[in-house]
Amino acid sequence: MTIQGPALLFCPADRPDRYAKALAAADSVILDLEDGVGAASKDAARAALLATPVDPERVIVRINAAGTPEHEADIEALRSTGYRTIMLAKAESRTQLAALAALGDWDVLALVESALGILRVEEVAAAPNVVAVLWGAEDLMASMHGRTSRRPDGTYRGVALHARERTLLAATAYGKQAVDAVYTNIGDLDGLAAEAEDAAASGFTHKALIHPSHVAVVRKAFRADEEQVAWALRVLAAARAGGGDGGAIKLDGQMIDAPLIRQAEAILASAEG
Repeated sequence: MTIQGPALLFCPADRPDRYAKALAAADSVILDLEDGVGAASKDAARAALLATPVDPERVIVRINAAGTPEHEADIEALRSTGYRTIMLAKAESRTQLAALAALGDWDVLALVESALGILRVEEVAAAPNVVAVLWGAEDLMASMHGRTSRRPDGTYRGVALHARERTLLAATAYGKQAVDAVYTNIGDLDGLAAEAEDAAASGFTHKALIHPSHVAVVRKAFRADEEQVAWALRVLAAARAGGGDGGAIKLDGQMIDAPLIRQAEAILASAEG
């Protein structure tokens, strides 16, 4: 299953009045039964999920972490819906993913957001029912008794960058989609753009969002610009002229070989998407 992207917008499940608006704004919507819903509103959120069905092809339901009292109730509610993609909050082991597989045929977006989850992200990404992996900076810092994931200039601290890079490598290594964490400063669109552009250039396939105003910024960042497309077209044209056997060629003073040809193909694919 391919999650539609690149913009994945969170929406509290106890706000059914926002479901359709979120779907109209974003590529996919994460209906949240976990942190976006207060403890006293969990039952109401599940009831709203059942009473207000929306497009299951573009919806991911975030459920509470395995081992919590709410987890089983979330699963039971999901059985009565058409939603087939779930986000497992605080994923930390292959055992948790296997338990989900035993309960139903769901595709899973695994959210690794604890120190243990990051250290085990490879085994999480390798689980057969996992289709994508998202990392979370703020819960990660909380799990380590940290104060903040970001420096005063808005960039990530080293440990958060390590978690981000490890998640990207694990997801990619096992052929899963890689989702970058949310940008929490809603008004800082320039900072969001820089982070999203880095995510796209590094290989992330999606970015999670907490506000509709972030959607257009992320879509633009994940779409190759005219200069990148022009370079990619020249690379592929030169490769074809050179016989297309993957051997090294010279273009614009740069040596182009198979890895750069694959990068050019990825640029054109993002532009077409």
